Amino acid sequence: MPKTQLSVNLNKVALIRNSRGANYPDLLKVAADSENFGANGITLHPRPDERHARYSDISQMKKIVTTELNVEGYPSERFMKMIIENRPHQCTLVPDPPEAITSDTGWNTVKYHNFLKDICTELRKHGIRSSIFVNPDLRMIEGAKKVGVDRIELYTGPYAHQFDQNAHEAIAPYVKASRMARELELGINAGHDLNLQNLTYFIQNIPSTLEVSIGHALICDSLYFGLKNTIQMYLNALEYE
Repeated sequence: MPKTQLSVNLNKVALIRNSRGANYPDLLKVAADSENFGANGITLHPRPDERHARYSDISQMKKIVTTELNVEGYPSERFMKMIIENRPHQCTLVPDPPEAITSDTGWNTVKYHNFLKDICTELRKHGIRSSIFVNPDLRMIEGAKKVGVDRIELYTGPYAHQFDQNAHEAIAPYVKASRMARELELGINAGHDLNLQNLTYFIQNIPSTLEVSIGHALICDSLYFGLKNTIQMYLNALEYE
């Protein structure tokens, strides 16, 4: 199986920057340093109110990222215009309403089939890999295949929340979901609330995971361990063998 890639989500760094109205910390420098420290990619999720990552960050980030740039968001007209103009390596579609604090569920790929199919077709036309945020629901994964997406990103919030109580039960639906995704020849990404405690177990059980996108926990850990050490710790968690 290919090695799972670590994409560092820098939204929390952008949130700190925005809190003082200046360019400190410098988001571009943190992205470049993250790559130098071993990150395989950078993720940003600009929301409509731009409370952390801004739309203007994407064009600047595309110029300096040397690994892979993954841009997440709800595919509004404004968002899609920005994506097409900047052509990140991957666009992850998230069903967030504007007021959402964070992503907390996946797409209903059956209900929104036509909408998502049009978006995925547009992304493919511009050479952008598409990914859809989904729950570990077999029906939704089948729906993802039908809209023509390249990858799914499994929403791992429920897994993380249940992990301490019963890791075996927590991972079970994700194992089934990943099995179906492989059968349908969909790439598998994962993200949300993954951390140093639950990441290795997830990858051990779903070694076909191509990429994990981790931000909140990684930035929290870096307050104690430093960004360089923290990125290495997450990479080590992925190298469980």
